[in-house]
Amino acid sequence: MLIWFVVLYITVSVGIGLYASRRVKNTADYVVAGHHLPLPFIIATVFATWFGSETVLGIPAKFMAEGLQGVIADPFGSSMCLILVGLFFARPLYRMKLLTIGDYYRTRYGRSIELAASLCIVASYLGWVSAQITALGLVFSVITHGAIEPWQGMAIGTAIVLLYTLAGGMFSVAFTDLFQMCVILLGMIYIAFVVSGIAGGAGVVIEHAAAAGKFEFLPAFEPRAMIAFLAAWITMGFGSIPQQDVFQRVSAAKDEQTAGRGSVIGGCVYFVFAFIPIYLAYSAILIDPALVNNHINSDSQYILPNLILQHTPLAAQAIFFGALLAAIMSCSSATLLAPSVTFAENVLRPFLPKLADWQFLRLLRWIVLLFAICVFSFALGSGATIYGMVENAYKITLVAAFAPLAFGLYWKRATTQGAACAMALGLGVWISCELMIGYGVLPPEPLLPAQFAGWLASIIGMLAGSLLPQWYCAPQHPSTA
Repeated sequence: MLIWFVVLYITVSVGIGLYASRRVKNTADYVVAGHHLPLPFIIATVFATWFGSETVLGIPAKFMAEGLQGVIADPFGSSMCLILVGLFFARPLYRMKLLTIGDYYRTRYGRSIELAASLCIVASYLGWVSAQITALGLVFSVITHGAIEPWQGMAIGTAIVLLYTLAGGMFSVAFTDLFQMCVILLGMIYIAFVVSGIAGGAGVVIEHAAAAGKFEFLPAFEPRAMIAFLAAWITMGFGSIPQQDVFQRVSAAKDEQTAGRGSVIGGCVYFVFAFIPIYLAYSAILIDPALVNNHINSDSQYILPNLILQHTPLAAQAIFFGALLAAIMSCSSATLLAPSVTFAENVLRPFLPKLADWQFLRLLRWIVLLFAICVFSFALGSGATIYGMVENAYKITLVAAFAPLAFGLYWKRATTQGAACAMALGLGVWISCELMIGYGVLPPEPLLPAQFAGWLASIIGMLAGSLLPQWYCAPQHPSTA
C-alpha cells in the first residue's frame, strides 16, 4: 500500500508539472516563468527549493552527531542567505530584467568575468543536485525494503524529475513547488504529532536533547573555534547568494516587491520547519535506541526513514514519505534547471549569436538532459554524505562569485580588474589550502578553513584590483542598487 501511494503521489506531481508546461511559449517562460508569478508561488518556490534531502535526512543526522554547532551552515546559514537576498539583492537584480545571474556579471564586468563566474556557478551545482539524487535512491530503497537498490532508485528518481523539468521549466517547477510545499508543511506537522505521542511528548524529547548538550550553539571563546563557526555560517549564508536557483525565483516574481518579500518569507518559513525533521530524528533515541545504535556510526541518514517505517501506522508512513519525496523532487527539479540555464545562456549562447529563440529553447532542454546524466554519474561515485555534498557545493561560489556580485551592486568603484583579481585570488587561495590539507602540509582543521581563507582573499582582491591602476578593463555599468 505504501508503494502504491508513492506511485500515486509521483503521478500527481508529474501531472501537475506537465499541465503547467502548456504555459511555456518562449525561453523567458521556460527560465523565469515570464516574470509573472505572484507572492504565494514565490514563497513556495523559495521554500520548496531549499527544503530538500539535506533538510529531512542530512541535517537531522548531523544534529544527532554534533548538536546545533554541527548544523550552522544549514539551516542557519541557508536561512540567512534567503533573508539577505530578499533584503539586499532581490530588488536591484529584478530591476535589471536579466535571464540568469551570469547575465549580471556580463552587464557589470564584461564577457570574461561572465564566463568564469558562470562556470564556477555550474560546477557548484554538481554536489547539490547529486545530494538530491542520492536521497531519491535512499528513499526508493527504504520503502521497497531493499528490492530496489539505491543506484536503481537514483536512476528512477532522475528520470521522474527530468520528465517534467524538461517539459515546463520554471512554470512546471513553480506549480509543482506550490503543491509540494503544501504536502511538506501539512505532512511534517502531522508526523510531528504522531511521533510526539510515541516518544512521550515534545517536552520529553527536548529535555533529553538539552541534557545531552545538543543545544550548545556558540563556540568556545578561542580563535580556532570562532573562525570555524563563522566559516560554516558564511559558506551557505554568502556562498549560496550568487546562485541561479535563488536568482530565478526572485526574477520570476511579478514585481520587485514580490521578489523581495517572497525570499524573506520563504527563508523564515524554511528556518522554522527545518527543525521538525531534527525533532523527529532525535525522538528515535527515546523510541528505539537499538535503531539509533545500528545506524549512528554507519549511515545515520537512515535513522529517520526507518523510524517512520517501523514505529508509525501506514497513514503516517504514507504522509511522511509523500512529504519527503515532495521535498526532494522540488529541490531536484530546481537545482537541475538552474545550472543548465546558466551553462546554455552564459557559456554556450555567446558562441551561437544567430540562434533563434525556439532553437535556444531546444538547446536548453538538451543541456538539462546532459546535466542530469552528469549529476547521476557524479552521485554514483561520490562517497560524501548528503549534508556534506550540499555544504561543499557552495564553497566555490563563496570564494569566486560572492565578492564581485556584492561589491558590484553596492560599490561604484568596483571594476572588471577588481572582479578578476577577486576570482583569481579567491579560487587560488582556496584550492591551494585544500591541496595542502590533502597532502598534510596543513592540519585537517587549520586556523583558517580553506573556504574562509579563499573568501578573505577574494575580498582583498576585489578591493585592491579596483583601487590600483587599471590594466585590465572591459565595458561596464555602474552599480545598480
